Amino acid sequence: MQERYIAFDVETPNCRNDRISAIGVTVVENGQVTEQYDTLVDPECSFDPFNVSLTGITPELVADKPTFPELWRELGPVMDSGLLVAHNAPFDMGVLAKCLRDYGIFWHGTVSYVCTCQMSRRLLPQLPNHRLNTLCDSLGLELDHHQAGSDGLACGEILLHHLHAGARIEPFLRTYDLIGIRTAKRR
Repeated sequence: MQERYIAFDVETPNCRNDRISAIGVTVVENGQVTEQYDTLVDPECSFDPFNVSLTGITPELVADKPTFPELWRELGPVMDSGLLVAHNAPFDMGVLAKCLRDYGIFWHGTVSYVCTCQMSRRLLPQLPNHRLNTLCDSLGLELDHHQAGSDGLACGEILLHHLHAGARIEPFLRTYDLIGIRTAKRR
């Protein structure tokens, strides 16, 4: 079984979902949270009012923050150091893939990941839905929703809950095609 997981969450500045305005990364290793990263990112693009309203992130807040390529120098090795985990992972994986593509950064052709939303649907079927805030309320986890650091930490804690309850990762493993920007079909 994998012993290091990289739970992450991204916030986007607009509906194109090809840029990141914030990223939160939580490293889970040997059954506990060991590292956290939470930073705003200058997406070098326009912001939609909806996204500003949802996240509270404005162009002014990110004006002096690193761009994605600058940040990737530090975060790339972290993201490479374990199995990627996200809540509603196809969204976060897609944003990451588009951002890498648009900046001309080749990372990998494919990467493995696990989605805590999918895990929770199977492992906690009694819940009315499996949104991040619903899961956090049910499990007694703190959440400042749509704040990347808080969402990434919550994702890591949901993963830990499932692992401590005896869940195995293997049935939930998926492969994301970073070039095609889609989850690869299972064989």
